[in-house]
Amino acid sequence: MAENITKHFTATDNNTNAKNELEKSLDQFFLIIMGIIVLMMQCGFAFLEAGSVRSKNTTNLLMKNMLDSFVAGIAYWTLGFAFAHGEGNSFMGWEYFASSSLPNSRLAFFFFHYVFAATAATIVSGALAERCEMLAYFVYSFVITAFVYPVVTHWVWHPDGWLRAGLTFEVNNMTLNISFHDFSGGCAIHCLGGTAAFFGALFLGPRIGRFHEESKTVLQVRGHSLPFTALGGFILLFGFLAFNAGSQSSLSKPGDGTAMSVIVVNTVIAGSTSGFVTLLVHRIGILGRTWSLLSTMNGALSGMVAVCSGCNVYRPWAAPIVGAFAGVSFNLISWLMCRFKIDDPVDAVAVHFGGGVWGVLAVAFLKYESGILMSWNMLSALLLAWQLVGLISIVAWTAAMSSLVFGTLKLTGTFRVSADMEIKGLDIPKHGEPAYPLESYGHGYTENITTVMDDGQLSSTHIGNQNGTVPDGKDVGPYESPEVKVMNNHADHHRDAMTAETTVVLYSFSKDQQTGGQVNSALVDYDESTAL
Repeated sequence: MAENITKHFTATDNNTNAKNELEKSLDQFFLIIMGIIVLMMQCGFAFLEAGSVRSKNTTNLLMKNMLDSFVAGIAYWTLGFAFAHGEGNSFMGWEYFASSSLPNSRLAFFFFHYVFAATAATIVSGALAERCEMLAYFVYSFVITAFVYPVVTHWVWHPDGWLRAGLTFEVNNMTLNISFHDFSGGCAIHCLGGTAAFFGALFLGPRIGRFHEESKTVLQVRGHSLPFTALGGFILLFGFLAFNAGSQSSLSKPGDGTAMSVIVVNTVIAGSTSGFVTLLVHRIGILGRTWSLLSTMNGALSGMVAVCSGCNVYRPWAAPIVGAFAGVSFNLISWLMCRFKIDDPVDAVAVHFGGGVWGVLAVAFLKYESGILMSWNMLSALLLAWQLVGLISIVAWTAAMSSLVFGTLKLTGTFRVSADMEIKGLDIPKHGEPAYPLESYGHGYTENITTVMDDGQLSSTHIGNQNGTVPDGKDVGPYESPEVKVMNNHADHHRDAMTAETTVVLYSFSKDQQTGGQVNSALVDYDESTAL
């Protein structure tokens, strides 16, 4: 009897289907794991920004960074993903609102791009630290993640997006296709976030006492915890590896492993070079003569931002070039921000805008085989032109939308906290939860307090909990809480200094207290002025 050979074809088909399903599952798992690591960057931003502000605003910054993820989750799910990745036209999409009709197989893709959207929004919060109202924060975070960022990513990453579709040219009987190259969002995420941060800081204005008009000095308002800032920076450096490698989007296709190896190596080299260049700039006398940890860390982050756009098309020798110029751009923009009296407490504009701008242009010069340094021809020239078109378009779009949002908030009086609240700090009045409540210090905390009190005595009215309640049960309000009293004991002197237009020192101490007294850094912060 003849054998029925169709069963062999059925078995082969089943094996093929199983292989395809396994590949899809691996790719989805890869996106989820990379997305989770990128989401950890929110923790990095939180620590970096919280350590960069004074202790009276720590809770406020931590809460804002936590809420970034929540606001982005709602905004990107309801509107953002549809505008970014839904079917539509070359400008924006309009499918999958609130994940309606979105296949379950694409939910991993949604999650990965949601954490990208959250990153774009959280870049802005650091530049507006210590003076921005909570309502304003909710508004601009929602607008960025629901509309501003998704429209840009539709241009850059959706097949129908006008920047990705590019242009076709006929040159010497040859057809040249030019497409905007921004692999992991150096322009679409970081340049966008940096632009929004710039306009936010511009409309919001500097912190009280940050700049002095007559003496042309910049008051260095130091953050309260360098270890916090360093920890946040290390988390971000780690997260960038997943940020860039995850943009490969798949693990199962031929060449994916090699591509991710190139991406990770380029990211590490660019960050290392940029950090080292920044360290030298601050050591050899150009911007100082110290081994600056903060500047080195921000320089390294700027290098990793810069390499985002082309980390998949660079040979490793190109990465240090990208990193070196990123270090220069970071220091230049940081200096210019101070020169033009735009207050950015965490150098978000210098890191993300500076790195993003240079990074997206570097692709045209250093792209393997077709960059200007590889082969100077019409193709490389057109690539540079199209990268410039994309950069200008993204910056212009973000600038226009940011000006509209921040300008409206400023006109309605809902953008900035009152001067009195800014001086006293946002933790107690806004949250009722100081980052460092006095009663938590335990043995010896009284000695810490008396060090910074005018009369050297701690009265019973200064003893209470963080919501302002004193032992007799009388609620004296948040401004009368012991933390605010201690940290703002010299508020009257501060106001007098502002009136006289002298250099503002938020917490003034006598010379013997600064040199001989043991002042707890969690309770007081030092402000030093340096000439521009």
